[in-house]
Amino acid sequence: MRTEQEPAVPPHAPVSPPAVVELRQYTLRPGRRDELIELFDREFVETQEATGMSVLGQFRDLDDPDRFVWLRGFEDMAARHRALTAFYGGPVWAEHGPRANATMADSDDVLLLRPVPAANDLTVSPAERPRAGAPAPDRFVSAAVWSFPPGRSDGVALIQDGLLPVLQSTGPAPLAVLTTEAAPNTFTRLPVRTGENVAVVLTSYPDERAQRRHVAEVRAHPVARDEVLPGIERKQIAAPQVLRLAPTGRSLIR
Repeated sequence: MRTEQEPAVPPHAPVSPPAVVELRQYTLRPGRRDELIELFDREFVETQEATGMSVLGQFRDLDDPDRFVWLRGFEDMAARHRALTAFYGGPVWAEHGPRANATMADSDDVLLLRPVPAANDLTVSPAERPRAGAPAPDRFVSAAVWSFPPGRSDGVALIQDGLLPVLQSTGPAPLAVLTTEAAPNTFTRLPVRTGENVAVVLTSYPDERAQRRHVAEVRAHPVARDEVLPGIERKQIAAPQVLRLAPTGRSLIR
């Protein structure tokens, strides 16, 4: 029988797309982001995955020098509870957690999400992850977060059924479209944002110029311009948050 500290899959096998994803945005104490990234990439990648989760991507927020953004995935909510219990109750976090926490001013900005099956390419392979200390890749990742009224599905449906086909036809297909996971947070030691109804579109580009060209093509597309984008604007409760992200050296999403 596998123990909680043994790998859930062979260490070099591709990991199936997760059914549950956390999008975590940390506000750090001034000037300490590189300290946290160095510690994270050295101590918190393989050790988290050994408990049964997937470390999908780690990023510098290009609009805030004191913000660290990362994503991790789980097979389901039960696996999430088991993995988080094992990791945060284990020796690695006991040893290195206090130093990590000392870099953070706030770590509670967390969206609990589930992928839309029609747009989910978050399969990752740990064998492709560079070694600790590897240089950051010259890539650009965009995470656009739309917010809609709680309990309403029409806004998310417009993203999935209206915007996604336009995105796929005008530029690189999104890695994933994610929506709010409505299941209760069963690991209350780590809070998540509640009362949310969001759609998150995660896309990777060679550089930011490619992202800007893609956005311009989407806005000029007749269906998006005349139908989809005005429909989304009518449904949303705030302007979308667009995270401009630079992957760290060990990020698998890049």
